[in-house]
Amino acid sequence: MAALKPGEVNLGTSIMAVQFDKGVVIGADSRTTTGSYIVNRVTDKLAEVHDTIFCCRSGSAADTQAIVDIVHYYLQMYTVQNGKPTVPLAASLFQELCYQNKDQLRAGIIVGGWDKENGGSVWNIPMGGSVHRQPFAIGGSGSTYIYGYCDATYRDGMNQEECVEFVTNSLALAMARDGSSGGVIRLTIITEHGVEKIFIPGNKVPVHWEG
Repeated sequence: MAALKPGEVNLGTSIMAVQFDKGVVIGADSRTTTGSYIVNRVTDKLAEVHDTIFCCRSGSAADTQAIVDIVHYYLQMYTVQNGKPTVPLAASLFQELCYQNKDQLRAGIIVGGWDKENGGSVWNIPMGGSVHRQPFAIGGSGSTYIYGYCDATYRDGMNQEECVEFVTNSLALAMARDGSSGGVIRLTIITEHGVEKIFIPGNKVPVHWEG
């Protein structure tokens, strides 16, 4: 795994995306760290790459920002020539960039969105550049604390409200345990009708048992 470059900061992160019958819910915490120092406590780790296609960023802030900018540019060019892109197309662009440059990048990406051909879909591109379609995906340093909770809680056929609650509680649990995750929770709901953003301030984040 490539080391951080001079001046580069790490997104010690908790990111997540879940699909439901009419779209997807994506979410992230907001803490950016470099070592034990919190560089930014209100970072927006949810990036729009097209009208109804978003991604969650983890790894190096500089690397993920550069990749998002490149994919956004390619999708704009594709739209001019071919019409609206699909979520799998966006995921394949991220995968190609991450895989071809895997020795130079520290980037874990989750792509989520809605398109006419596939409905809502979630694609996970972990560090190394593989790509996997999953009903839900988690990533970042905080994800290691919540695999069991997510596996036990997720079920097929959840509606939008249940997915919002699932993502909110999962991120709250990750933020409570992971020192590199914290701040606020940002959620984005993406459906055929558009995009809805939800902001949960730090004092409104659900609190679970703390021993």
